[in-house]
Amino acid sequence: MTHPRATPAASTASTPDTRGTSTHTDSPTPGTAAPTLPSLADLHRRLTTDLDPDARAWLERALDEAAAHPGIHGPISAWELRLAEAGRRCGAAHADSARVLILHAARAGTDALTRVYFQGTADERRAVLHALPHLVTGPSALALVEDALRTNDTRLLTAAVGPYAARHLDAHAWRHAVLKCLFTGVPVDHVADLPRRARGDGELARMLADYAAERTAAGRPVPEDLYRVLDLTESATPAPGPDHPHGKES
Repeated sequence: MTHPRATPAASTASTPDTRGTSTHTDSPTPGTAAPTLPSLADLHRRLTTDLDPDARAWLERALDEAAAHPGIHGPISAWELRLAEAGRRCGAAHADSARVLILHAARAGTDALTRVYFQGTADERRAVLHALPHLVTGPSALALVEDALRTNDTRLLTAAVGPYAARHLDAHAWRHAVLKCLFTGVPVDHVADLPRRARGDGELARMLADYAAERTAAGRPVPEDLYRVLDLTESATPAPGPDHPHGKES
């Protein structure tokens, strides 16, 4: 059998997109753009290599089942049950990737992704966020990203600031997403397309300076990541040398 499944026809909600980025990657070098990420086919090949025979057989059955009965059917679809099983069947290290492939095989558009997100566990919500750049070409699923950004679950926040957010969050919401990462300790390496979006952003620089000043006034340390992002707002290449003074304006 061949996986992942072919890109399905457009649904009323969205058109799945197999050109999106992978759900997992090594952290980029500070101040550089994220590397080109593997396709869904590459993700499937990696799982095929890494899973043990029983887990691999389960995943193939789950993908075939999802492809044969895509979309939403009744109170819960068979492929939604497989999403719930993925952690137990494939192990925690591979569950996100398995869920993304199942969502793709099920041709999950925005409506299906929204249902899984709001009815699922935190693990399933995270998988939905990872799947967005693969499955939704436009901004119709932004409500899911915005919901995740309101939480303090750092794993959910990490997934929320991925490629889909980089493509579709407006400037105001994206700046606040960066600040939320600083508030919660999510490394800014996880913010997709950070150098491009931060470059020359004077309003982001002002927000960062205000936050640094607040931390300093309260006798609390300023995250090192803040200065890295502040450098990105000032030039295409992060400035070398010592940290910027607290409260520096752009």
